[in-house]
Amino acid sequence: MATTIQISEELHKKLEKRKLFSNESFEDVIWDLIEDTQELSEETKRSMEKSREEIKLGKVHTFEQVKKRLKL
Repeated sequence: MATTIQISEELHKKLEKRKLFSNESFEDVIWDLIEDTQELSEETKRSMEKSREEIKLGKVHTFEQVKKRLKL
């Protein structure tokens, strides 16, 4: 169900500035803001910690190394 809300002109201008694309809806902008404030899931936190460990162990390659290996 869609609904209408009232916002100040100031907020309207701030939301307008946050649009990534000119045709992006205010709903999309608001959802992005909500997502930015949500806490990371436990799965995401575990994945990030695993990535940090792999970096410490040198199990990563720079973009330049990958390009060189693929001869790009």
